[in-house]
Amino acid sequence: MSSPARHYVGGGFDASGAPIPLVDPVTGRVAGEVPQASREVVDRAVRAAREALRGTWAVWSPAERSRLLHRIADGIERRFEEFVAAECADTGKPRALASTVDIPRAVANFRSYAELLAGRGERSWHTATPDGRGALNYTVHKPLGVVAVISPWNLPLLLLSWKVAPALATGNTVVAKPSELTPGTACLLAEVLAEAEVPPGVFNLVHGPGADAAGQWLTEHPGVDAVAFTGESRTGSMIMRAAAERLAPVSFELGGKNAGLVFDDADLEQAVAGTLRSAFTHSGQVCLCTERLYVQRPVFDAFAAALATGAKELSGYGPMVSAAHRDKVLGHLERAATDGDVLAGGGVPHFGDERDGGFWVEPTVLAGLPEDHPAVRDEIFGPVVHLAPFDTEGEALALANAGPYGLAATVWTGDVSRAHRVAPALEVGTAWVNTWNLRDLRTPFGGVKASGIGREGGDHSLDFFSEPMNVCVKL
Repeated sequence: MSSPARHYVGGGFDASGAPIPLVDPVTGRVAGEVPQASREVVDRAVRAAREALRGTWAVWSPAERSRLLHRIADGIERRFEEFVAAECADTGKPRALASTVDIPRAVANFRSYAELLAGRGERSWHTATPDGRGALNYTVHKPLGVVAVISPWNLPLLLLSWKVAPALATGNTVVAKPSELTPGTACLLAEVLAEAEVPPGVFNLVHGPGADAAGQWLTEHPGVDAVAFTGESRTGSMIMRAAAERLAPVSFELGGKNAGLVFDDADLEQAVAGTLRSAFTHSGQVCLCTERLYVQRPVFDAFAAALATGAKELSGYGPMVSAAHRDKVLGHLERAATDGDVLAGGGVPHFGDERDGGFWVEPTVLAGLPEDHPAVRDEIFGPVVHLAPFDTEGEALALANAGPYGLAATVWTGDVSRAHRVAPALEVGTAWVNTWNLRDLRTPFGGVKASGIGREGGDHSLDFFSEPMNVCVKL
């Protein structure tokens, strides 16, 4: 990180709290520390956000908020290399990924909501009345209030900005808590917001773990009006119980065990290349990554061989984010090697340099496991994909739709009619046909079943972060 990790509360920076070591995933060495927020710091952040709602921020027009979001985007662009360096240092991801996806997407998040807000209007209706004079009804969108934003370690800046931008666009105040493993870009974002002259208390940042710490204290705080969270489904359930006590609205993007379908009429070269991306981008540490792949039987052997070869030849991938996460992934692989077939990878790469102290796992292709096996059923969140054959379209859909998750899926086919039959029949929030992770920021994003509640993106985020109010005027 370019500067020490600090809390940002009420317009001021604060480094108080017991230090948490920050470990470089590439080498396993301690690279810095982040302060752990006390309950008092969390409470002060919520109070600052509440006070800001009653301050000058309350009278900012949509046009002023739109200009603010553009200033924030400008600030990220001015410090682009600092953000890239912080993202890579925290997560271990390759510079090529951080500089082409994570940081540009954060800029795009602020710009897209600035533009959506500038073009957003209110609806009105002329209503007939018995006296013939009529009435005018119109809708006013008001902020929810103080919003807690909890973001994960895998895409730290992208997913933080994905929530902060629409929350600010709609006039809310924010208390954000990034993962304690990856605080760097959140700290830089706080600096950028301060430089952009965001009023004190409108954006606040606290650090620390979740359970019995900053995350729990924030989501349970009676002064928090709504919670936007991306992370594990189990954590989402705990947050939902806490929010239910005060009937606070929640927006959740949770876990996934995403399926891919490869039909025998697909362009296999394209499908293999696309699956190498969808399974191994950021070493599988993306909620949208493919972990289960079902391939139609006539092309199964050829596809499996090509995918295994491609996985063995991959280079430039990054490590797992932590030793604990690496050990979790390796535990799945150890059991899978006993119960099924390892077509590629399955272990820890050897580099012969300082990287051998880091948290690395080889890109791994598995096959031959039953559908109820933990490696097929549970979210691994690592560079692991399991292949299984299918015969019919109906069987493919049944396999893809099995299980508790429903975030995303891919369909590889050369038949446009099949694409339009199969994609809408998948029980997911997003289905990609002959591509993966191609996003239009105006479209709805989210999951079904245990993969989430609500939708983010475009007007969907603006709607979540605002409360519609009807005003009726008798004429």
